[in-house]
Amino acid sequence: MESTFEAVRAEALFASTLQMHQRPEDADVRSAVTSTLRRIGVQGCVARVALEFGDHPECATNRMDWALRMIRHAYAESCTPEVFARPKAAMA
Repeated sequence: MESTFEAVRAEALFASTLQMHQRPEDADVRSAVTSTLRRIGVQGCVARVALEFGDHPECATNRMDWALRMIRHAYAESCTPEVFARPKAAMA
């Protein structure tokens, strides 16, 4: 994974109620991530991912692949290193 942010977001989307067949828009993905993190927190998301991989590994793999693709698309601009770099004017 590219970053810790990406991992947390993917776990939150995985743990959310959003389903693959819904073909969510980027805003839906971001909303699902935010609401899931607020509702069950980072540790709750990790626990849900672990539970699903233990109970249904064949389905969990597909869902995590989907979650990562959706997160990379929904947060494409905000996940790039340039967002975290200081503006050139500030570096002078």
